[in-house]
Amino acid sequence: MEPLDSYSRTVSSVAAAVTPHVAGLRIGSGAGSAVVFADDGLMVTNAHVVGARHDGVATFTDGTESRFDVVGVDPLSDLAVLRSRGATPAAAVLGDADELVVGQLVVAVGNPLGLTGSVTAGVVSALGRSLPVRSGRAVRVIEDVIQTDAALNPGNSGGALADAGARVVGINTAVAGVGLGMAVPVNATTRRIIGALLADGRVRRGYLGLVGVPAPLPAPVAQRTGQSAGLRLVEVIPGSPADRAGLRAGDLVLSAGRKPVTDAQGLQRQLFSEAIGARLPVTVLRNGAMVDVITVPTELVAT
Repeated sequence: MEPLDSYSRTVSSVAAAVTPHVAGLRIGSGAGSAVVFADDGLMVTNAHVVGARHDGVATFTDGTESRFDVVGVDPLSDLAVLRSRGATPAAAVLGDADELVVGQLVVAVGNPLGLTGSVTAGVVSALGRSLPVRSGRAVRVIEDVIQTDAALNPGNSGGALADAGARVVGINTAVAGVGLGMAVPVNATTRRIIGALLADGRVRRGYLGLVGVPAPLPAPVAQRTGQSAGLRLVEVIPGSPADRAGLRAGDLVLSAGRKPVTDAQGLQRQLFSEAIGARLPVTVLRNGAMVDVITVPTELVAT
């Protein structure tokens, strides 16, 4: 019984610490959850919870209600920032999803089916999952998504995924199937996106116009570069910045901005606002030789 007692105490402790910081949202005809992340009434939720709405009502577990305004929405990370017009609980403690390990205990807090302050527990089932999202014609992959078996239902979206220390390490986002949930990680990239939403109401991203898949490097190249994989280009959009720079389908991208690239996420990290209109060196392996090209990303327009 002792292991069960210890587990129960941990889940109860996390629930008690995190639940007051999670709001139930009513926005139009929809519902969801949000997490207070700053003491001045700022909350983070999912972009798909907000949709095209500009305001709504947040309800906390102590019965407090407050209208909120949408500060910014980023469909390509499925994140949105809200600002309460009234008082809110203090901010939740944010953690770092990059420190999670598979099998680690996590607790989900949200408002499934309109049931405020619901708590479920489980483990981190997998890390580094990719979740494709679309905004108009723009397609992006949310990187390093957390997979958990903590039960998630409609209304959980935008709620907190917390570790055993009651630190919020994820924002629950998608129910992928029975017994399978996903959460956008809280990490340096997430903080950067939230900062951009607060400053500009949107996230500006660079666009190269290519599609790639991870691929292993030939042994001699792997030994020389110290990396085991690169990004194989399967498509280069005609007329795109990548096309104008001379990148070709079949090229194996090794680095961008002098930083190793092993998957699509590694390239995406190089394509925030400061990359727009700036020279971005890309090194590829082509016909057994390393080739350097200079790309100049344009701004991604999600239309």
